Amino acid sequence: MLLDQDSAGDKWRIRPDGKEKVTGKLRYLTDMTFPNMLYGRVLRSDYPHARIISIDTLKAKALEGVVSVITHEDIPGLNGFGISNPDQPVFCFDFVRYEGDAIAAVAATTPEIAEEALHLIEVEYDKLPIIDSAEKALLPTAPKLHSNGNILHETDYCRGNTEAVLGKCVCVIEETYETPRQMHTYLETEGGIFVPEKDGRLTVYAPTQHGYKDRMQLGRILGVPDERIRVISSPIGGSFGGKDELNVQPYGALLSLSCGKPVKIHYSRWESVKAGLKRHPMKITMKTGVDANGKVLAHEVTILSDTGAYSTLGGPVLNFATEHAIGPYQIPNVVVKGKAVFTNNGVSGEFRGFGGNQVIFALEGQIDRLAEKLHIDPWELRRRNLRNLNDLGPLGQRVYPTNGAFEVWEAIQRSPLWEKSKQDLESSDRWIQRGIGFSMAMHGSGLGFGIPDPAGGILRLNNKGKIEVAFGHEEFGQGLLGTLEILLLDHFNCEKEDIHIVIGDTDLVPPSGSSTASRTTNMVWQALNRLKPQFLSALYEKVENETGVNRKDLKTGSGGIWTYKNGKKVRVMTYGEVAKLGIEDLEFSTKFHYPVTPDPVMGGHYLYTCTSVAAEVEVNVLTGTVKVVAIDHTVAAGPVINPMGYLGQIEGGSIMALGFTLSEDAVMESSEYITLNLDTYVIPTILDVPRSQSVDAIEKLPDGDPFGPRGVGEVGSVALAPAIVAAVKNATGTWITKLPINKEKLICDLPYLNNEKKVGITHDSGR
Repeated sequence: MLLDQDSAGDKWRIRPDGKEKVTGKLRYLTDMTFPNMLYGRVLRSDYPHARIISIDTLKAKALEGVVSVITHEDIPGLNGFGISNPDQPVFCFDFVRYEGDAIAAVAATTPEIAEEALHLIEVEYDKLPIIDSAEKALLPTAPKLHSNGNILHETDYCRGNTEAVLGKCVCVIEETYETPRQMHTYLETEGGIFVPEKDGRLTVYAPTQHGYKDRMQLGRILGVPDERIRVISSPIGGSFGGKDELNVQPYGALLSLSCGKPVKIHYSRWESVKAGLKRHPMKITMKTGVDANGKVLAHEVTILSDTGAYSTLGGPVLNFATEHAIGPYQIPNVVVKGKAVFTNNGVSGEFRGFGGNQVIFALEGQIDRLAEKLHIDPWELRRRNLRNLNDLGPLGQRVYPTNGAFEVWEAIQRSPLWEKSKQDLESSDRWIQRGIGFSMAMHGSGLGFGIPDPAGGILRLNNKGKIEVAFGHEEFGQGLLGTLEILLLDHFNCEKEDIHIVIGDTDLVPPSGSSTASRTTNMVWQALNRLKPQFLSALYEKVENETGVNRKDLKTGSGGIWTYKNGKKVRVMTYGEVAKLGIEDLEFSTKFHYPVTPDPVMGGHYLYTCTSVAAEVEVNVLTGTVKVVAIDHTVAAGPVINPMGYLGQIEGGSIMALGFTLSEDAVMESSEYITLNLDTYVIPTILDVPRSQSVDAIEKLPDGDPFGPRGVGEVGSVALAPAIVAAVKNATGTWITKLPINKEKLICDLPYLNNEKKVGITHDSGR
């Protein structure tokens, strides 16, 4: 189905939170205020690597208006946080390992006083040598940033004998690819308000993708049971993975409890850049060999990932990259070796695509280069190596049968860009060269084998006569509220006024797992399918007992429960009337785990979404500017629940990938950021969005599939970069190996500027 408003029909519904968002009326958590609220600020390190000699807070504490100044000495529990490994100190006291490290925090009556107090805190340092690249971290002479050294995590997957087979291949391509340190650049920077309650509990109003995980981590830091903390986490002004880890929460929580008053912390863009998470920069070397027919026989990969100063999710990201470096292709001989290493650079963590973006850029580049050497159409070369319905997954694990790779390979050929690519692309401007490129990817959903990935939900009739669902997920712009609304209206054939959705509050929702890894739509779909029969059975029984109408003749609908009498639809009871009879027996819950492979392959996935992408570019050979003018997507992800949300996810993800490919790089020199704001860190604007962008959704799943819609939150971002790079090659004859595309280098590498093969272009014109 080509997704647009006409094709989606009555499923195309306005987002429940849409009007408030576009008018600016929506109050995000960081917009809130409380009486007697204080303002918190965090003191960051002066250096990316140093030993702390002393910390003196006396002058800051003496400043009028300062209510509290805290350091590591004021932490009652664990001085550390991190989703997978709590190795990042809340407050440093012995060493600082990157410029975002926190040393102290201040609460004051105004933001200005809090800022002034930071300057009064005296910290004496002994500067240490800096590790500013992943390569330097592996040198024998490199200082150890952690007790176990500088290697956070290693992967080593192999099958067959690549060394022997590569020697027999008719063509071998070896290339190194580099990807940037990308920022999440959400509109709402990290922040929150922390309110100590009269009963001794703490209420946290802070954006996160996993309220229960935040609560657990804060409980360890504060030294209190988790139940003493309430986390309210929605609505959120963007996350893309960047708020899945703790950020302001430890500092706001500690300050509020030390003051006994509400404390608000909200990072400036500058502080968000300095202390926030980024996409892992990676250097990926691939050596890939084929036979004369284009069958890929051997594939060797090394991945070097810069995780920065602390772990966060650097290990799982490397696992994901290792798996996706093999892609949707059947390759008998494979070696993938990866290292995620500690440096003194900014901390890298979870980011939309989760390591897939980086390796898919490299893998698809290999396929295109092999096709060029063999003089085989690159799309045909992909077909010859594609997985089949029942093939094993990339790491040899059993996966649920999927033919998605072939389906998107075939469907993209219906794109207008496919036919256009067969034509001679002329331009009215002799400085503009045009090209079209294609790529594809297979992207795993869920957290993977060996990682807890729980799900669950509650369905009930509430005391106001509403069909209510409660999920421990968050709305951070991805359209969860719209999807839940559509699911409820479809399940119960009712109206918006008949339902109530509860999310993002640990006091009100069950632990449904993280809103991440393209899993949320699938989890709420599965939960409702499990809960609906129980709920309806109990509801109809209650109505039958009250009215005498046989439960088999009852159906939920607009405003209540209906039946047919004398051929006419008649409402038997309203939902409110049923609620007055008692709701205690009309609440049901479910708990289950995200589907995982039965094979013990750490991080291996079971459910996959597939995509193919076509991109058309215009390259200005005078300036090196690459403009993407059209993008066509095909996506095989099962049934489309929320057409507007689906389209928004694919298109939004592709614009984020546009920045990854063309302009975004959080540049560091000597482990210090030099792109500190959006005046130097360039993200795509509305003017960069392609004039034409379409999404073709393939909704068919294999017969008997029980798992329903696959996630699309990430897949729109993972395959665009190699399609753009292929289009640039088609336009200019130049291969790109490093992102974002460097304009100056592109101009210097243009073959026709060096040999004058292109009509109307000379060396002089390229100056």
